[in-house]
Amino acid sequence: MDWLERVAKLRQWTSNGVRAPHKPLLLLYALGGYQRDADGELRYSAVEGELKRLLEEYGPSHSTTPAYPFHHLVSDGVWEVRTDRGPGSPGNRVGVLRASGATGRLAPELRAALRKEPALLGRLARVLLDFHFPPSLHTELCEAVGLDLELADTEEVRGGGPAGSERAARRQRDRRMRELVLTAYEFRCAFCGYDGMLGASAVGLEAAHVRWWSFDGPDEVDNGLCLCSLHHKLFDKGVLGLGEGRRVLVSRRFVGRGEASRQQVLALAGRPVIGPQSGTAPVADRYRQWHAAQVFHGEPREPASAPSTG
Repeated sequence: MDWLERVAKLRQWTSNGVRAPHKPLLLLYALGGYQRDADGELRYSAVEGELKRLLEEYGPSHSTTPAYPFHHLVSDGVWEVRTDRGPGSPGNRVGVLRASGATGRLAPELRAALRKEPALLGRLARVLLDFHFPPSLHTELCEAVGLDLELADTEEVRGGGPAGSERAARRQRDRRMRELVLTAYEFRCAFCGYDGMLGASAVGLEAAHVRWWSFDGPDEVDNGLCLCSLHHKLFDKGVLGLGEGRRVLVSRRFVGRGEASRQQVLALAGRPVIGPQSGTAPVADRYRQWHAAQVFHGEPREPASAPSTG
């Protein structure tokens, strides 16, 4: 059985670019649990709160209950559920999962494959991360689910490298994307104007995909923004967005009480995007609209008031 292919096919659970990361998040969480305790089970009533926080932080703003993936992941052949009465899921209702003492863990065949080939764990995690989340979130997401990728990478080296089916499953990125986007925006953050250099090299500037590469976003300039590291992370987390008229959106859900938060985030609300230079296509509406629907959290704040000159 090709577990990499099976996990990669979780992506077919979405359609038309709609983000539905519930199953991938649960499976990443389960891989982290397996890494800590290969024989352990995840009782729904005990992990419900953590799973809900993961969905709120890394899913779209219209997230659903964690009961949904806890029940439905069984159909993908990578997960099993048992209750106090024996094997089998009681359904996807929260109350039933709690009352029945439902527990879940990786399917027996998958656990056997992981025991036989420990490096498989890291490969599965990277397929899930690559297919469902942007690179800027991979490290913190692994920390959030308790998955030690450094340990998994060590097993990868011992195991002899990734399997051919995994390599075939991954799209190839265009390495010119960063250079093209940074040049288009004249090596300045499109949100704040930061333009730091170390010698002749830009430092702290990154090419951000508006529609994520993991959701068929192309490596094209009209799907990119030059952003500083801070604003790239906040853009991918849904704190910042891009509105009509190419103005910066700031989520009402973001709270920042210090001066740095006010100046670097809250003050951006309604500010026009800097760039791109003349003759370069700005972000296409179809990519901007995808980000607004699938990544940006909540409603945008009102534009920051201009300081009084009286």
